[in-house]
Amino acid sequence: MSLDRLITHLDYMQRAGSEIGRFLQGTDRDAFFGAVEKQRAVGMNLMMIGEAAARIAEEYPEFVVDHPDLPWHVMRDFRNRIAQGYFDIELTALWDLAHKSLPGLLLQLDSIRHWRAEGE
Repeated sequence: MSLDRLITHLDYMQRAGSEIGRFLQGTDRDAFFGAVEKQRAVGMNLMMIGEAAARIAEEYPEFVVDHPDLPWHVMRDFRNRIAQGYFDIELTALWDLAHKSLPGLLLQLDSIRHWRAEGE
């Protein structure tokens, strides 16, 4: 597999995560719970992150092994939960992922990108 595809998948993950941050900027929990368009935007972007994580795991299993600190299973599992039962997704779970887990994931992805760019 081409390293370019791996970088593309990582870029998709980072872009989707950054979009979530922009979608939620200036939005508190109560406003999020009342804004269906924000809920759907966050859910779709989390699903995109999970899809990219699943493709990386399938196409680049050695990369997943080399980066066990990334929550590969969580990302893929949440993607499946959204895709298979979107209307049953708890808003609290979306909110918590976006605020508690996503910032750390974005830092990790950024760190990986810089590490790879330096040729380490």
